[in-house]
Amino acid sequence: MYDFPEGKRYNTFAGHYRRKYGERLQKLVLDAGFTCPNRDGTVGTGGCTYCDNAAFHPGYSIPGKSLFQQIEEGIWFHRRRYPKVKRYLAYFQAYSNTYGPLERLRRLYEEALSHPAVAGLVIGTRPDCIDDGKLDYLEQLAKDKVIVVEYGIESCYDATLRRINRGHDFECARQAVLKTAGRGIDVGAHFILGLPGETPGMMLDQCSIISGMPLTSIKFHQLQIVKGTRMEKEYAATPEDFLRLGLEDYLDLVIDILERLRPDLCIERVAGEVPPRFVSETPWGLIRNDGILKLLDRRLEERNTYQGIKYTNP
Repeated sequence: MYDFPEGKRYNTFAGHYRRKYGERLQKLVLDAGFTCPNRDGTVGTGGCTYCDNAAFHPGYSIPGKSLFQQIEEGIWFHRRRYPKVKRYLAYFQAYSNTYGPLERLRRLYEEALSHPAVAGLVIGTRPDCIDDGKLDYLEQLAKDKVIVVEYGIESCYDATLRRINRGHDFECARQAVLKTAGRGIDVGAHFILGLPGETPGMMLDQCSIISGMPLTSIKFHQLQIVKGTRMEKEYAATPEDFLRLGLEDYLDLVIDILERLRPDLCIERVAGEVPPRFVSETPWGLIRNDGILKLLDRRLEERNTYQGIKYTNP
């Protein structure tokens, strides 16, 4: 069995950061006023069919506030739960945070890094919004700052990406990961479990592809049907195309996935949270992520299994 820290049966991202930097680095979610090429007509319009960005960030992260103010309010917000945390990561989350000229990115990133409590950046973006000039700049920053680029990949299947109006194919995502990791920059990836047309077998088959990419960390989110999105209409029309699992069955699917992932891949998230006002139903109740992780730990013990037990290095 792989030597996972903190008595866990999978490789936690928090544990990875504690080992690497000697302390917890808490993310502060920021909205820097970016948009998305899949909304402004450059790639497409309307965005991904599941997306309402307002459902995915906290109240202190509001466009119009300066980044410094968002950082200050974020520190206050998290200090109640993590009073011992001293350093933070500025998490550029809303929309595509490398979508713009390098001069603008430089100004925003360095504004965030100027805060004395900020140790680095986590930059959420699309794989079609990166280029060599931006990677050159991030490579330089990574020499003395913590720099992570998180790509929304969502699925390894091109048919799924077309159906959700993603605006890029999987090869685009794979190349972005390879180029970014090749600069010595930590790379994270987001995947959604339960996208229309995908079966549990398809989700498990992705594991070998995911493990074959030079990713540092990964986030899994269950598909949540957000009010007002095109996916809400699609779900109403063809509910049979969607895998809707109860919490216990979902955790078993996550464990099946963990078993097939390489053991050094850091697991940052296994489920997402959307405020109840954004969804028509909350089939899992109002359980929070920390409660889901406790259930995951218990289920891993019950199944006597762990991350990577079924991983085969190709």
